Amino acid sequence: MKVTTGGEFLQELRNPTEQTDNSKLDASVLDIISRVKQTGDNALLELTEKFDGVRLDAISVTKAEFAEAQEAVSKEFKAAIQTARKNITAFHANQQEQSWFMNQSNGITLGQKVTPIERVGVYIPGGKAAYPSSVLMNVIPAKLAGVKEIVMTTPPDSDGKISPYVLAAAKEAGVDEVYKVGGAQAIAALAYGTETIKRVFKIVGPGNAYVARAKKWVFGDVAIDMIAGPSEICIIADETAQPRFVAADLLSQAEHDEQARPLLITTSGQIAETVKNELSRQAERLERKAVIQQSLAQNGHIILTKTLDEAFGVANQIAPEHLQLMIAQPFENLGNITNAGAIFLGDYSPEPLGDYAAGPNHTLPTSGTAAFSSPLGVYDFVKRSSIIQYSNAALNGISKDIRTIADAEGLTAHANSIQIRKGDNDA
Repeated sequence: MKVTTGGEFLQELRNPTEQTDNSKLDASVLDIISRVKQTGDNALLELTEKFDGVRLDAISVTKAEFAEAQEAVSKEFKAAIQTARKNITAFHANQQEQSWFMNQSNGITLGQKVTPIERVGVYIPGGKAAYPSSVLMNVIPAKLAGVKEIVMTTPPDSDGKISPYVLAAAKEAGVDEVYKVGGAQAIAALAYGTETIKRVFKIVGPGNAYVARAKKWVFGDVAIDMIAGPSEICIIADETAQPRFVAADLLSQAEHDEQARPLLITTSGQIAETVKNELSRQAERLERKAVIQQSLAQNGHIILTKTLDEAFGVANQIAPEHLQLMIAQPFENLGNITNAGAIFLGDYSPEPLGDYAAGPNHTLPTSGTAAFSSPLGVYDFVKRSSIIQYSNAALNGISKDIRTIADAEGLTAHANSIQIRKGDNDA
């Protein structure tokens, strides 16, 4: 972990030494998208064999495979998933929107009609890892929004199987269709459709660099949730924080991958030194030690600030995906935070709590986009239509103003559309 001051870190943040070149990645992704658009299912089967090492006879997950998955997972896992589902549902139920109308006395009705997106695709990473929590986090808000058809794609393992944990979570959450397709080819299939996979109107869910770039390229033909970068955690700790907790929470994000960014901002030199020692000690006994050590070495920072106000200022400029306030009065200082995807208050609200079971969504804005973006929610799965209804008399009352603005813009057909109705009023 590099130790630096707040000013030095922000300077590095504004002027990174390396700029990402995605040209080779984009060329590969665009080729994959083109192949899927041209040959559909055949491209999916060929690309699955190339990238996942298995030749499939069919890409659809069958009822028998769902049943097999239910038998394969433990009762403890099923109970844990049910608990998480209940908490996630309870939290997201508060985000449900309703249509509304304003009826004015002079013959004017205005309003907003809220309509669910009809068909949504959920991408879940797979292969070597299993992410049942991501299934719940992406599917439950869509169900609460009223989405009629929820489709899930996830890459198979070398035996052509999908993780039973993922399938069990899909069953619990209420996924309608599951396909054994991963990578950029899955995003292309969801965006444009194939013989087997009907196109969707929005794609959500995390993925690797190929998935992220594919989502970028299909955006506009289909909606997406976000283009997610590496996972990140930022902890603000004062002298009251427990160093072993701080270190454990930093490590929980460092184990995601080598690009993960663990950050500690602290007003205490003693905390900084003790946490640094704890990181080394705890990492030694963790399974993903090699990944963790590379993440800490390449992207980890301990940032020393003179005051908590300075710490809050640095954090707001970082706009982290996950922000933990491990300070004496976390709730009282919540108002000082303006940019963060999810905010965890106190020593006993670690980031993994939010990842799995607390209830708020773990699909969060990364790479500083929390400055203008929000966590995934029910609101991401609905459309809003404006409603406008005027009576003849009401239109007459505002027609002069409309024609004046239309004339100023040089749009005479707009003015005529109003004037022709004015003639009806004069008759």
